[in-house]
Amino acid sequence: MSIGLQKFGATFLMLAVAGLVLAGCGRKGDLDRPSTPVEQQNIRKSGDARQPDPVSDRPFLLDPLL
Repeated sequence: MSIGLQKFGATFLMLAVAGLVLAGCGRKGDLDRPSTPVEQQNIRKSGDARQPDPVSDRPFLLDPLL
């Protein structure tokens, strides 16, 4: 195998792993301003003032690292 192909393969593998790691970061939800109270975070704005549905916080494998 040529050295150029090995470098390309190593670079592609590193980029793929970095993409997978970055895709798994964070939590899904609306973007909130830092000054938003906890009770009002992740509530979609609509005509009526509705309460958010309670969601259980499930532990994730990488939570200790965050």
